[in-house]
Amino acid sequence: MEQQVSNKKAGVLIGLVIAIIIVIIFLVNTFVILDPTERGVIFRKYSSGLDVDNVLTEGLNIVAPWNEVIKFDVEEQQVEETMDVLSQDGLSISIDVSVRFRPAPDKIGYLYKAFKAKYKDNLVRPELRSAVRRIIGQYTPEELYSTKRQEIETLIEDNTRKILGENYVELKALLFRSIKLPASIQKSIEEKLAADQEAQKYNYIIEREKKEAERRRIDAEGKAAANRILSASLTDKILKEKGISATEALVNSQNSKVIIIGSGKDGLPIILGGN
Repeated sequence: MEQQVSNKKAGVLIGLVIAIIIVIIFLVNTFVILDPTERGVIFRKYSSGLDVDNVLTEGLNIVAPWNEVIKFDVEEQQVEETMDVLSQDGLSISIDVSVRFRPAPDKIGYLYKAFKAKYKDNLVRPELRSAVRRIIGQYTPEELYSTKRQEIETLIEDNTRKILGENYVELKALLFRSIKLPASIQKSIEEKLAADQEAQKYNYIIEREKKEAERRRIDAEGKAAANRILSASLTDKILKEKGISATEALVNSQNSKVIIIGSGKDGLPIILGGN
């Protein structure tokens, strides 16, 4: 009898342990906690499959225990690529380019369905390399090295952003870290750029001198025109009046002694003496 009771208690204990384990498993699969840089997609394995439209966000999420939650990292990432590409004239150019990106958080269901977790290697890298090769192939080494570098970077960034955006990845930035040309080509370009800068400096000096000469000419013409106007306005009567005014000022001066004898040319007095 005691043996039966003991076996019965052992059976109950085992059953209780199994029940606790089942409850723990149930709770673990029901309550899903996601970090701030994580999103989740529900995979309904026994019914509709991957739920691409309903994305689980950070924090506590409750799901049916028989469904699976696929966690997806949505933090910003960076890819660096070093590649040899051909310019418009067939020269080989070595380029280091980096791109920063992140998956669109509310579209990770579609991204996972298309690429699973391998979208970096199956989407970002191939599209970046394709855009770099396609666009650089339209330019010469000189344009890439100096005159149109910013234009080329912008075109590559816009093309890459477009194709990644169509596949639910957000491009944050694209940057050329270095561009290496064949040594002879780079030297030739640098010499040409130096010559162009010297020519621009010379042209600037010439243009500046031309403007200064033009300024002087205009200034001289203005002064000549003013003199002509002044000469035309000075009649004999005005000159006599000015002379009389000046004479009166001298007569009234305390430091002068004036003797007036007769009259001078144009009727003005002749002034002699004075201290």
